[in-house]
Amino acid sequence: MPVPWFLLSLALGRSPVVLSLERIVGPQDTARCSPGLSCHLWDGDLFCLPGSIVSAPGPVLVPTRLQTELVLRCHQETDCGLCVRVAVHLAVRGHWEEPKDEEGIGRAADSEREEPRNASLQAQVLLSFHSYTTARCVLLEVEVPAALVQSGQSVGSVVFDCFEAALGTEVQIWSYTQPTYQKELNFTQQLPDCRGHEIRDIIQSCWALPWLNVSADGDDVHLVLDVSEEQHVGLSLYWDQVKSPTKPWWHRNLTGPHTITLNHTDLVPCLCIQVWPLEPDSVRTSICPFRKDPRAHRNLWRAARLRLLPPRGWRLDAPCSLSAEATLCWQALGGGPCQPLVPPLSQENVTVNVSSWEKLQLQECLWSDSLGPLKDDMLLVETRGPQNNTSLCALEPSGCTPLLSRASTRAARVGEHLLQDLQSGQCLQLWDGDLGALWACPMNKYTHQRWALVWLACLLLAAVLFLLLLLKKDHVKAAAKSRAALLLYSADDEGFERLVGALASALCQLPLRVAVDLWSRRELSAHGPLAWFHAQRRQTLQEGGVVVLLFSPGAVALCHEWLQDSASASGVHSPHDAFAASLSCVLPDFLQGRAPGRYIGAYFDSLLRPDAVPTLFRAVPVFALPSQLPDFLRALQGPGVPRPGRLADRAEQVSRALQPALDCCLRPPGTPETGREMGPEAGDRT
Repeated sequence: MPVPWFLLSLALGRSPVVLSLERIVGPQDTARCSPGLSCHLWDGDLFCLPGSIVSAPGPVLVPTRLQTELVLRCHQETDCGLCVRVAVHLAVRGHWEEPKDEEGIGRAADSEREEPRNASLQAQVLLSFHSYTTARCVLLEVEVPAALVQSGQSVGSVVFDCFEAALGTEVQIWSYTQPTYQKELNFTQQLPDCRGHEIRDIIQSCWALPWLNVSADGDDVHLVLDVSEEQHVGLSLYWDQVKSPTKPWWHRNLTGPHTITLNHTDLVPCLCIQVWPLEPDSVRTSICPFRKDPRAHRNLWRAARLRLLPPRGWRLDAPCSLSAEATLCWQALGGGPCQPLVPPLSQENVTVNVSSWEKLQLQECLWSDSLGPLKDDMLLVETRGPQNNTSLCALEPSGCTPLLSRASTRAARVGEHLLQDLQSGQCLQLWDGDLGALWACPMNKYTHQRWALVWLACLLLAAVLFLLLLLKKDHVKAAAKSRAALLLYSADDEGFERLVGALASALCQLPLRVAVDLWSRRELSAHGPLAWFHAQRRQTLQEGGVVVLLFSPGAVALCHEWLQDSASASGVHSPHDAFAASLSCVLPDFLQGRAPGRYIGAYFDSLLRPDAVPTLFRAVPVFALPSQLPDFLRALQGPGVPRPGRLADRAEQVSRALQPALDCCLRPPGTPETGREMGPEAGDRT
C-alpha cells in the first residue's frame, strides 16, 4: 500500500482564515487621497520601468511605505473576484536651495516666500503590479499644498482601487516616482485561496476546483486528481524561477479521476504543480511541494553544469535559481582534488544554481576549453601587497614554492629562468584580480630528455656546429648578428602592399630575418591572422627581435577606431589583415608600458605627416622613411650594428630598392606602370 508522504489540497494557502472583505461594485479603477491632498488617476495602464536615480532639484514627494488590503470586486451578487487595494504613504524630501551671495539674501528671501515656497508640490507616482497571470502599471498624479511642504514631514497617502489577481498567487508591488529620486519601494504578498468560506461561497471559480493529492511509494511520487469522471482538467508541471520566467516541463489536459507517476530523479526543489478546470477564465492554483525534499536538492546538484566563459568568466546552469560562491583553485597534473589557491586570491560572489543545504562542489579547469590541450606549464601566483609590493611563487603538489628559494623542487631549480620568462612576456596571464594574478609559463624548453640516443645526437650536433664555427668563422659571426623583425602594416591598397613587399625584401638582404604576412598567405588562410600574429610575435620576442609597426593612413584610422571604442572595432577587414587582428594584443603592451625595447614604428614621409601617428605609439622610436633610414636600420639591428660607413651604405641600398615602389604608390590612378617590384619571397602570396 502507498505510504502517505505528502497530502495537500490545491485549495490550501498561507491564509487559512479570511475575514469579511469589503465589496467594490463595477470594473472601474479609482484613486482617492487623504484630506488636504488632491490626486488624479491616468486613464489606461502604462508600460513602465524605474529609471536611474536623479538628484532632487528641491523639495520632492517620495513614497515612504506601501500598505495593501484585500477587497472583492463584484460584477453580480455572486460573481466576485479578489482584488488588492494599495495605499502609498508620501513624504517630503529635500530643501529649497539657499542663495549663495550675501547681497542677494534679502531679495532672495522675499522672492522665496512668494515663489516658489508658496507654490504647491506635485509628483507622479507609479504603481507596478505583478503576479503569475497579471502585470499592470498605473500612474497617479498627486498635488500637495504649500502649507504641508516641509522636509522630512509625512503629507498623507493616496489609495488605488484596485489590482485584480488570481486566488492563491503571490503578488509583487513596486512604487516609485517619475523622475526617480530614490530606490523604489517593493512589497510581496501571498493571496488567499478557496479555503476561506467567504471566498468559496462568493467566487464561482471555487465551486468546481479540482483536488490534488501528492503521495510517495518507494522511489515513485504519485499525483492523484480527485475529480469526477465528467470534469476536464488542465495540469502542468513547471520550474519556478526567481529571476527568470517559469519553465514549463510537462502539460496535459486530463479527464478525472487520474494518477500521474513521477520518478524520484525528476524532483527538484523548484518543481511546482498547477491545476485548473478547462473552463473560460478559470482559476489556476499552484503548489510547490518539493522545496525541502533532500532528494530534490541532490537531483538539482546533479543537474547543474559549470561552464567557463571567455576570457575570465563562468556560468552555472541548473533548473532552479539559488545562490553560490565561486572561487579559484588549482589541480596538479596527476589529478586529485582541486585545492584552493595558496596564497588565496579574491573570491567572487555570483548568482548561480547551488544548494546551500549540503557542501558540494562543481569544478571545471581552464585548460578544458579556454587554453587548448593540456600542457606541461608551470602555474605562477603573483600576490600583491598593501604597498604595491609583489611576490611570486610556483604551484606544485608540495605547495607554492617561491621562485628564488633554495628548495629542491622543479620550480626552484628553474626559478630565475621562469622570472625572466615572465618579465619578457613569454608567460600567459590566466587571471588578474585586485589581490594578485595567475600566469602559465611554458616548461617545455626546460624539460630534460632521458634517452641516451637523444643526448648522443645533441653531442654530435654540437660537434658539427663547433667545426662549422671554426671553418666559417666570419660567416657564422655575421649570421649570429642577424635579428628577427616582425613587420605589421595595414593593407590600404595594392600599391602600398607592393611598397611593403619591397621594404621587406630589401631588409632581408641585410643581417635581418623578416616576417611579414605577404609571405604567409597560406598560413593566414589556414589558421587566421590572429593565430599567425601570436605565433610570430612569440617567436620574435623570444629571440630578442623587434616588432615593427608600419603606419599608413589606414593603419592610423584603425588605431583611432580601437582607441575610441574597442567594442566597435570589430568591423569587416581582410582575412589576411594581420594588423587589424593584432591590435587587440598590441594596444595593451603600449597601455601597460611594456612596448619600449620590443616595438618600433615607421612611416613613409611622402604618405603620412609626422603628427598623424597616434600619441600612444610615440612611446617607442618612430622613424620617417626613407629620410631616417640609417637610424631605422640601427634600431632594427640592435646591439653590434656595423660601422657608420657600412650602415650608410646599407641605408643607401635599401633606399634604392624602395624608390620604384614608392614612386608607383605615389603615381596618380590611371598612370601606366613601368615595372613591378617583386621580393625574393613573394612567390607564396596565395
